[in-house]
Amino acid sequence: MAETLEFNDVYQEVKGSMNDGRLRLSRQGIIFKNSKTGKVDNIQAGELTEGIWRRVALGHGLKLLTKNGHVYKYDGFRESEFEKLSDFFKTHYRLELMEKDLCVKGWNWGTVKFGGQLLSFDIGDQPVFEIPLSNVSQCTTGKNEVTLEFHQNDDAEVSLMEVRFYVPPTQEDGVDPVEAFAQNVLSKADVIQATGDAICIFRELQCLTPRGRYDIRIYPTFLHLHGKTFDYKIPYTTVLRLFLLPHKDQRQMFFVISLDPPIKQGQTRYHFLILLFSKDEDISLTLNMNEEEVEKRFEGRLTKNMSGSLYEMVSRVMKALVNRKITVPGNFQGHSGAQCITCSYKASSGLLYPLERGFIYVHKPPVHIRFDEISFVNFARGTTTTRSFDFEIETKQGTQYTFSSIEREEYGKLFDFVNAKKLNIKNRGLKEGMNPSYDEYADSDEDQHDAYLERMKEEGKIREENANDSSDDSGEETDESFNPGEEEEDVAEEFDSNASASSSSNEGDSDRDEKKRKQLKKAKMAKDRKSRKKPVEVKKGKDPNAPKRPMSAYMLWLNASREKIKSDHPGISITDLSKKAGEIWKGMSKEKKEEWDRKAEDARREYEKAMKEYEGGRGESSKRDKSKKKKKVKVKIEKKSTPSRGSSSKSSSRQLSESFKSKEFVSSDESSSGENKSKKKRRRSEDSEEEELASTPPSSEDSASGSDE
Repeated sequence: MAETLEFNDVYQEVKGSMNDGRLRLSRQGIIFKNSKTGKVDNIQAGELTEGIWRRVALGHGLKLLTKNGHVYKYDGFRESEFEKLSDFFKTHYRLELMEKDLCVKGWNWGTVKFGGQLLSFDIGDQPVFEIPLSNVSQCTTGKNEVTLEFHQNDDAEVSLMEVRFYVPPTQEDGVDPVEAFAQNVLSKADVIQATGDAICIFRELQCLTPRGRYDIRIYPTFLHLHGKTFDYKIPYTTVLRLFLLPHKDQRQMFFVISLDPPIKQGQTRYHFLILLFSKDEDISLTLNMNEEEVEKRFEGRLTKNMSGSLYEMVSRVMKALVNRKITVPGNFQGHSGAQCITCSYKASSGLLYPLERGFIYVHKPPVHIRFDEISFVNFARGTTTTRSFDFEIETKQGTQYTFSSIEREEYGKLFDFVNAKKLNIKNRGLKEGMNPSYDEYADSDEDQHDAYLERMKEEGKIREENANDSSDDSGEETDESFNPGEEEEDVAEEFDSNASASSSSNEGDSDRDEKKRKQLKKAKMAKDRKSRKKPVEVKKGKDPNAPKRPMSAYMLWLNASREKIKSDHPGISITDLSKKAGEIWKGMSKEKKEEWDRKAEDARREYEKAMKEYEGGRGESSKRDKSKKKKKVKVKIEKKSTPSRGSSSKSSSRQLSESFKSKEFVSSDESSSGENKSKKKRRRSEDSEEEELASTPPSSEDSASGSDE
């Protein structure tokens, strides 16, 4: 017979949620480790009183009962594993693993049995369903009726929130069956009631998450955070771990409380409670208990009167009440001597603490990663500078955490720590060929191929070659060919003239012309690329004078009813308000909706009327603009046609046009496309000159010459 049995894909039912994990059965007892939180449940073999095998939704399940009334449920077994488990229980635990199926008749009338922390509703000898009383958040009674309310399960898409039991009256005198039922539930339920005095109170403690200053009241079973805006009641059963971490400045301390399930505020979940203390703050604390009660309850871990640093008192009290160890940083020391590393996570700067069994990052957002859930780590180059590097962690579930902007000097210390903990390093090969010195890490960065630098070098070589080619040419013609003011016209003309000259020139000149032609061709292609670029279309803005579109009937009603909904539901968010408004509108009667439909119809008519007036006014203004343009054109034509200016303007325009002709202008019948373009431009310039001359008043010399003639 095997000494141990292990099952990997087993689900534990805790507070209505199924937690994946690993189950191990040994001679000493049963151990279940939660894959998500790392929490370990240990059941000693001597505590087991009963084991039940039954069919459940996820295959087959195991239900275990202990002497102190606790019930443990594990699902996900196969039917073939029953014999193996039954033999193991008989051999090592001396228990008979009983088979008991659930009743599926569908009846709603039966008997209720309270066993330990479990409420069982039975029909005959078969249970129909079971309710762990730790899931109950509230229990209320009515006439012959008991209502149980449950904690909401954030992990499940659908949660059971309420169950009602009808309790028939009995003939027994002096016993109310409804009250007896409620008392049995409340004795085991997870109902937090701040009854009695707190053991001690810590005033105005600085809390980073949730942010603010809170009074912490310590009760026997829960922790009460009381702030100006919010209150939180945290049962000690939800506390997973406690951390006490020194700040890098050596003057402050972080006290971190890990919670599962987290505390909730709206849609926000706080998995960690982080308190910040100054090392200089001292406190004298007196517990609200007599010395005998303190000794009996805490067994020397606390005394009635204590004094010391504030962070020490808070951590000491929490450790005694929660009954969990406080985790502190191990032997790791960074380059500066601190037990943490400054880095950034999700654009926020914080501190990464390498612990003996994991990493924790504080504070925004807090992250705790255990070594047993890490698949591998990776040291990567910094994205912005070679003075820093990134530390990446990927878990077995596929989640990746990247801690960036870590100083280069921390590399060796962190690598040695990770190596000592035997974590899988993805890029281990980078370390094998170098000494564990920081300079070697910097050298490896500098030797990396830089694509941008290589591209700049290539561009520089091309520029040097072009410069050498131009300096090797004869010089004058090449220099004259570059004229920034006449680039568009000269490129085509020079190309044509060079092409005609090259046919009649000797072989030496043809080589030089060929180089010149290539340069001109490159310039032309560059200009063509620029001209091909589409102009950026500027989106026309809305006219502020245009009438606004009318609102729908629903929007009119919502604007009128928004304040009323806010007053009926104080503190409601914008999204919840819109949902609530939609529900109210949906349930509204047809008559009330018709009233708002009429208002919407009136608004639509007014809008159409305003639009007609607006479009009519806009049309008239456009007509005025067109008429103004026509008048301007007429004035110019009349000035052109004055007889006194005709001869002088034509002669002067001819002189100007002749003076603007290029040196290489070719006057032939068969003109190239470049010449046609230049002729069109010359004609435009002549027309513009005629207009200018026609519009200028005649000088005194012109008038005198006219009179002499």
